[in-house]
Amino acid sequence: MASHMASEYTIGELAAAADVPTSTIRFYERARLLSPIGRTASNYRRYDKDSVDRLRFIRAAQASGFALGNIAALLDLNEESGRVCEHVQKLIDDRLTDVRRRLEDLQRIESILMSALRSCHKGQSQKVCAVLNKLQQTPIR
Repeated sequence: MASHMASEYTIGELAAAADVPTSTIRFYERARLLSPIGRTASNYRRYDKDSVDRLRFIRAAQASGFALGNIAALLDLNEESGRVCEHVQKLIDDRLTDVRRRLEDLQRIESILMSALRSCHKGQSQKVCAVLNKLQQTPIR
């Protein structure tokens, strides 16, 4: 296994350095987010330290909920000069809007489930499930 100071990595060493499976690296290659720097004489993929950094960036962006297309845009912006911050800010603003929308949806679902649970607790003493009764009587649109 290569140390983190290696100048070149195989796909397995890159996977270990970034703590991801090799299948993830191949997936990112198919999505055109990551490319090997070349091939060995035996046709094995070769990667460098920049590949490790790029892979970690991709994973961090994905963990933040960015879609692969947005990650590609972020990677492109990272390699540009100029008014990059404005573009990054727009992507983050869009992502934040989406997160807030999902939070609202989750809060609405939480409220519905809490109400259903209260109904369940009330119905327990009557040996009747109020939630199932309500669902059975709810018209389908």
